[in-house]
Amino acid sequence: MDPQIFRNTCPRNCYGTCAMLSYIENERLVKVTGDPDNGYNQGRLCAKGYAYTQYVYHPDRLKYPMIQKPRGSGNWSRISWEEAYAIIANKMIELNHRYGSNLALGYNKFSGNLGILHYATEGMFNSFGPHTKTVGNPCAQTGRIALKHSFGENYSSVPENMANAKLIVIWGSNPAVTNVHQMKFIYEARRKGAQLVVIDPIYTETAKKADLYIQIKPGMDMWLALGIAKILYETGRYTKDIAEEQASGWDAYKAFLVNGLTITDIIKRTGTPLEAIIGLSELYGSIKPAATWVGLGLQRNRNGNNSIEAINSLAAMTGNLSLPDGGLYFMHFDVEQFPLALLNHSGPDHPTIPFSREIDISNFSESAISLQNPPLKLLWIASRNIVSQDQDLKAWEELSKQLELIVTVDLFLTKTAVQSDIVLPAATHFEEEDLHVGYWHYWLSINQKAIPTFYEAKSDLKIARELTTKLNELSPGFSNFPAEKEPIDWIKEELTPEMMELYNIESYKDLLVRPHHKKKSKIFLEQDKKIRLLSPEKIVEGESYNKSFAKEKECPYQLLTPQSLLKIHSQYEINPWLHGGEQEMIIEISDDIARNHDLQDRMKIEVFNEYGMITGRVRINKLLPQNIVLAPQAGHDPINQLIYVKNENIHSESSVFFYDSRVKIRKWGEAHV
Repeated sequence: MDPQIFRNTCPRNCYGTCAMLSYIENERLVKVTGDPDNGYNQGRLCAKGYAYTQYVYHPDRLKYPMIQKPRGSGNWSRISWEEAYAIIANKMIELNHRYGSNLALGYNKFSGNLGILHYATEGMFNSFGPHTKTVGNPCAQTGRIALKHSFGENYSSVPENMANAKLIVIWGSNPAVTNVHQMKFIYEARRKGAQLVVIDPIYTETAKKADLYIQIKPGMDMWLALGIAKILYETGRYTKDIAEEQASGWDAYKAFLVNGLTITDIIKRTGTPLEAIIGLSELYGSIKPAATWVGLGLQRNRNGNNSIEAINSLAAMTGNLSLPDGGLYFMHFDVEQFPLALLNHSGPDHPTIPFSREIDISNFSESAISLQNPPLKLLWIASRNIVSQDQDLKAWEELSKQLELIVTVDLFLTKTAVQSDIVLPAATHFEEEDLHVGYWHYWLSINQKAIPTFYEAKSDLKIARELTTKLNELSPGFSNFPAEKEPIDWIKEELTPEMMELYNIESYKDLLVRPHHKKKSKIFLEQDKKIRLLSPEKIVEGESYNKSFAKEKECPYQLLTPQSLLKIHSQYEINPWLHGGEQEMIIEISDDIARNHDLQDRMKIEVFNEYGMITGRVRINKLLPQNIVLAPQAGHDPINQLIYVKNENIHSESSVFFYDSRVKIRKWGEAHV
């Protein structure tokens, strides 16, 4: 008997948002492949995607709701869904009576599942009326604001078109590890003769494939972009009509290029040789179309916004932004063009509180501690692993003490789940319906329910429907969530006539046949679109970044924590196909650090600062820049316990500056001798 085949979409926070085909025999997932009808992943998956058959049936997956008494004790007991709903609902109602509102109820949710129907968590909390909600984006907010400032809108070119570019400049991204499907378009361009340039502090797998690799000091990208722009202007190899007629702020920008900096300054600030600066300037000045890729890594320091605006300005003055097969790449936010009916669900009005209380996710714990009248007392965590992802874990520990109920919805008993009172087992994307649009490519795809749910696992939407039903049984009118609506009803609501026209479909059923691409006319930056160049005032602000570590002599080393090939933060780290059991952390250090501390490969060391300490084995990387420590994310002893960003550096217009963290090093056991 032939297997049944269903269409699914990988929902992870990843560039790919890969369309896949799932093969089902006897109601069991036996194989997954890429969907050849999706023009981005073109029938391919990454290793993590092919490992889903193991991921779905992993023996450590949560099977039933569980409660822990007391919190943190490890004393878990299985409870029924009815019991879980009753405990949660009674606590919500009691807090409402105690404080006269639902502001004591809050959630922390982000990127573990990017399906549109996973906004059910937000919709559920909206249905209570004013509450405490999470806002912001720790990964992409800085770049988003920078692009909007430069172009008046968010803008990212079509990734498949990179195959026809004649010059590709990748700035702070490592697609050979973090965006493997894009590499086929890069390879295709190179086969046609394109030049590949990679700019990164780390000699990455992508850098190994480049024609020109430029190693730059972390956080100094703004200065390199300005140096290249200076040479282009002084040699007359810029696009004059765009710079002089289409670009706002050209006179001030030009004056700074001429009088505000020298190439000697650029070399000193960036650590980049003159030959590399001139070489990239010549490439930008002579080759079109050029594709410039602004990576997410650029945002992870305090100078990220200025760096991205400087690169935007450089791409503009080279005349590549509106050229077919050229352009600028960052990410797009097209999901916001949909109604997002769950996210925007309106709850009941409160007689005295007009709006929900907002907390920026980039500084959630510290901000939540300070809330009063009322304090935050119940926290719902979904699509998140705070203990492996967030900064300032000491604040998280402090916040946990004041919370009376922590509920975590997840597939596994994560490091965050073990610090919760109740854990609820989540469904995988093979066990639920959903709708997906990526943030890198422009394909719209559907997700079908392919297999029965694993034991008692449930989707976020089903949990929202059932919990709000229980709330209204116990306290009529507590929630106005439409519990009767099925997943397909929400999917149909997202596909308005405008969205169907934009993606060339007549109904959701068209997506059951194949994914659909957004109309290209809605993607390219318009030829006459006004462009705002980086202002000298912001350049002066960026100057302070050079001096920002002057007072950090007690922590002399900069900690970088890039993404891994076979994990996304802590996701997939339990898969034996991908990882061979518990392994010691490998900490890469530069040659100068090894000499300073008399360290050799495989020695055990401690990396520490005032916020925490982790141990690992040394790997000396002679290609690391001076004073750089490189460590993986997640694992048994998460590196993010060393990451703390001072409150004044976090606001609603920035991502988390993970790469501004400073650490010390010592041989293992030295502090105990």
